[in-house]
Amino acid sequence: MSEQADRVSTDSPSTLILGLGNVLLTDEALGAAVLEALAPLAAADPDIALMDGGTLSFTLAGPIGEAARLVVVDAARMGQAPGTVRVLEGEAMDAQLSKHANNVHEVSLADLFDIARLTDSLPAQRALVGVEPAQVDWGSELSPAVAAAVPRAVAEIDALLTRWRADG
Repeated sequence: MSEQADRVSTDSPSTLILGLGNVLLTDEALGAAVLEALAPLAAADPDIALMDGGTLSFTLAGPIGEAARLVVVDAARMGQAPGTVRVLEGEAMDAQLSKHANNVHEVSLADLFDIARLTDSLPAQRALVGVEPAQVDWGSELSPAVAAAVPRAVAEIDALLTRWRADG
């Protein structure tokens, strides 16, 4: 391997934080809002890459497969009170994605994970940070309950990354 290729591979972020959602649909904009709140943390940590995945596409298969660690942030209907933050890791995340889809992202994200499995590149350390939406309708602002959950989602992601690094 050339010196430049080696430098690129070792300097590349190994943690991908993927925000999902549609910024035109109130609480569906959660992913983008959390990424914005995480920007200072990511700027201080070269191991973290933030990516706005929007409403998903198969072009995300590459970045997902290249990541050693993956955190997906999305509004997710989980039958909880609006603004509830849940962290589902590994197989618990996979089980959530395999259930009957409650939003368009879960099906597409499951498809992306299947691609990663076929290429043996699914990140071993992966988690979904889901926030129960209050409303999904046309609008450019998060509902009060979901907006109040953004700092908690950021804290959960920070704690998750700290634990993952300690575990090796």
